[in-house]
Amino acid sequence: MTKIDILSIEGKKIKEIDLPSYFHQPIREDLIFKVLETKKTKQPYSPSPVAGKQHSASGIVQHRRHVWKTSYGHGISRVPRKIMSRRGSRFNWVGAEISSTVGGRRAHPPKIISMINTKKINKKEDRIAFVSALSATANEKEVTKKYERLTKLDNRLPLIVESKITSLKIKGLIDSLKKILGDGLFEIAIPKRKIRAGKGKARGRKYKKNAGLLLVIGKDEKLKIKGIEVKNANNLSVMDLASGRPGRLTLYTENAIKNLDERIKK
Repeated sequence: MTKIDILSIEGKKIKEIDLPSYFHQPIREDLIFKVLETKKTKQPYSPSPVAGKQHSASGIVQHRRHVWKTSYGHGISRVPRKIMSRRGSRFNWVGAEISSTVGGRRAHPPKIISMINTKKINKKEDRIAFVSALSATANEKEVTKKYERLTKLDNRLPLIVESKITSLKIKGLIDSLKKILGDGLFEIAIPKRKIRAGKGKARGRKYKKNAGLLLVIGKDEKLKIKGIEVKNANNLSVMDLASGRPGRLTLYTENAIKNLDERIKK
């Protein structure tokens, strides 16, 4: 049985445990990407259903002779119109409702139904994808693929630290992470935001940032820190571990490993 080190908050080895089996399973990228597609969300948007239709233009104007309120013989197009004023049988009409008129509806507005993700995935596939995503966090090759600036890992994966780390204050936690990860890995662990190159700046996605470190804590542990993503072992998902591609830099607490064992053996 392979052994893995448990690190102290000082970054030193304090004991060894048997490496859980889910950290050396085959990495099924096909199932991971299938789950990511299934869990994708998009904020639905569209104009109001009555936008451009809130007026008194009641359909196409009649185009027959000898009929009251007809457009016949007036040399005007057959579009829905609203009456602005009239004198006897002469009407001052203005086109309304259709997309080619002022204040009319949009021709082809966004449809909400097209933005709702209805894809599903089997429970067994979802489970295999989750175990694969966990396994990728313990695979040096996958982790270095995900982070462009990372060429070599001096640390042995997966990274497991004693649960005492969750009781530290912010300054102490940052110092502890520096000792556990080392200067090179700590630089990658803190997400950096930069301005996007290209037209996306004008389309609501001005900034982009790297994945950074994921800190997985036990179900009874609590930790709040700005700049580093923290997830409870019971709520951990493929989206947290493998968004973009598998191999996210992940630090587990000792309690988180126990909780993940219980969760996967269910």
